[in-house]
Order: sequence, then C-alpha cells, then structure tokens
Amino acid sequence: MITPSANTEMMNLHLEEISTQVAPGACAVILCDRAGWHQQGKNLQLPENIRLLPLPPYSPELNPMENVWDYLRQNKLCSTVWDSYDAIIEACKTAWNWLIADPDRIRSIGTREWATVNV
Repeated sequence: MITPSANTEMMNLHLEEISTQVAPGACAVILCDRAGWHQQGKNLQLPENIRLLPLPPYSPELNPMENVWDYLRQNKLCSTVWDSYDAIIEACKTAWNWLIADPDRIRSIGTREWATVNV
C-alpha cells in the first residue's frame, strides 16, 4: 500500500503538472500557505512558468481551503472512529467526492464577498 504524502517531492510533481496546463508564454501565480513543502529552497523545483505567492502567516481568512477542510471535518468526518488507516482514507475520499460533486456548495464555502468583483 502506498501511503499518501504531503512533502516537497509531491509538491514538485504537483507543480510540474500545473505547469503543463499554463498557456505558452504565460505565467501562473499560485497562492500557497507556509507549509514546509511550499517553501522555495534547495529541494523545491519551481517550473519556469510558475511563481509562488505565499500567504501571510496565521491568515486563514485569506485561504478559502481552510474553510473547506473545516466544513468536511464538521459535516462528514466528525464523531467517527475508524477501525483502520484504510478506513480513514476511504472516509476522506468519500467525503471529498461528495463535496466536489456539488460546485455550488464549494462556492458558498469558499467565496469571500470582499474579494469578489460585482459586474
């Protein structure tokens, strides 16, 4: 069994994949928190067409993903004891798939009125 990992090696693979989706001649700016594997340094390999914009420390209001995790914890992953690691992974996958099937719910969780342009 492969254990899921969040580390610099996986971040490099993620950035490499994002890089393939950036239009030729363009540059993508990716907002990221200050997790250790998001830090530029000797091990993080940043593609030429990607720049990282780190969020200020202790600013969950700027990171809508924090609200997504909170929502999933409160609504799909709370008050449960799992029998195994595989059961935890399966519960998380089920919760995630439930959430991504409802874009309006994601929008309502992650939208910030102060950051939305009304046209």
